[in-house]
Amino acid sequence: MTETNGSKPTPKREPRPYRDSALVYAFFGLIVIVLAVVTGGHVLWAIVGAVGAFVLATGWTWRNLRNRERSR
Repeated sequence: MTETNGSKPTPKREPRPYRDSALVYAFFGLIVIVLAVVTGGHVLWAIVGAVGAFVLATGWTWRNLRNRERSR
């Protein structure tokens, strides 16, 4: 479709898998911390666990993404 016979199509956004995975895991970590605060749990341990899980999950995902890019 062109501008002469209809509306201009919106360009497709480039995927950013590294950034997107980091944002998802950061959001999950934030949920863990909020749940600890709401339930009266140990917030310090929740922060330590959330940061540890974020680092491990992000590292694992980024390693898999790099391996997939190398294999192409």
